Amino acid sequence: MEERLSWFSRLPADQRASVLFITQAGATGFVRWLRDPEHALELTTEAFRGAPRDLSRWISLRQTVGLVRLAIEVFEQQLPDFAADETESAALVEGILRYGREVAFAAASSYAAAAEARGAWDARLEALVVDGIVRGDAEESVLSRAAALGWDPAASATVMVGTSPSDDPPTVVFEVRSRAARAGCPVLLGVQGTRLVVVAGGADDEQTRDGALLDTLAAAFGDGPIVAGPTVGSLGEAHASAAEALSAMRAVVAWPGAPRPVRSIDLLPERALAGDPSAERRLVDEIARPLEEAGPALLATVEGYLETGGVLEMCARQLFVHPNTVRYRLRKAAELSGRNAADPRDALVLRVALAASRLGRSRGQW
Repeated sequence: MEERLSWFSRLPADQRASVLFITQAGATGFVRWLRDPEHALELTTEAFRGAPRDLSRWISLRQTVGLVRLAIEVFEQQLPDFAADETESAALVEGILRYGREVAFAAASSYAAAAEARGAWDARLEALVVDGIVRGDAEESVLSRAAALGWDPAASATVMVGTSPSDDPPTVVFEVRSRAARAGCPVLLGVQGTRLVVVAGGADDEQTRDGALLDTLAAAFGDGPIVAGPTVGSLGEAHASAAEALSAMRAVVAWPGAPRPVRSIDLLPERALAGDPSAERRLVDEIARPLEEAGPALLATVEGYLETGGVLEMCARQLFVHPNTVRYRLRKAAELSGRNAADPRDALVLRVALAASRLGRSRGQW
């Protein structure tokens, strides 16, 4: 091994001793196997069961295959000399080949078991990270666990919430990861009963803006609405994205025609009606207040246009102004609030924002 395997001589003494222990146990098992070939698999796996648990961490499967191949070559070169005649020599060679096959299968089984154990541990750790994001655990605990999974702490994060497509978690995990891999996006996911929570990381601004990434991942969810929270700068801020996504998920039923997926910010009026104070505050700060600060004329025009059902001429008559004046004021209102009163959806947002502002002032909130 030291002559033909360059990596073997670089191993620490205790690790080389573990490899030699397995080799010696395999040789002893071969002698026992010659006497009782029916128990080949049982005998050969004993050597691997007796090895240190972390053996697969410092010797790869490829290196193990090299060890098995080298051992079989040595057996083939040395053992036939012990044969008394040609018949016994042929039996030894055949036994070496058959036993080598069993050793190879035992090694593969050992590494497969180790891989399954690591996969199960990673899955539990990932579920803890996602659960911590949803519950708003301390940032340090979430980041440390995510780092153990290879997550870049500086990567942006977007939380998506929807219905799980299956009650078989491994199937869901495979579907989400395969689509994320095609999009070149790292993900963390957790199946919480019938709910699927996905944290998508590393999405650039262009992907977030045009929705290509969200559409790709949305195909892995089950039937029903899918809500995406805002994109935040790092995993440590992902709780804010999760909180908005979950709030929007509770309120999305109020908008039957919502796109799939839909951003949580697009559900501000439904979230406010459902009792989300943060959504109510954003409606007031970002939509109602700019209109109110622009002056009573502009605010009266927007309110009058909404009250008349979007009939421009009727609104102008009620305000005693020219229709072109109404058009100008509505364009100004759209620039300030980002909402066009002529659009049915934006009209609803404006109505709820102005109503929330009036209610807040009556309660002395602002």
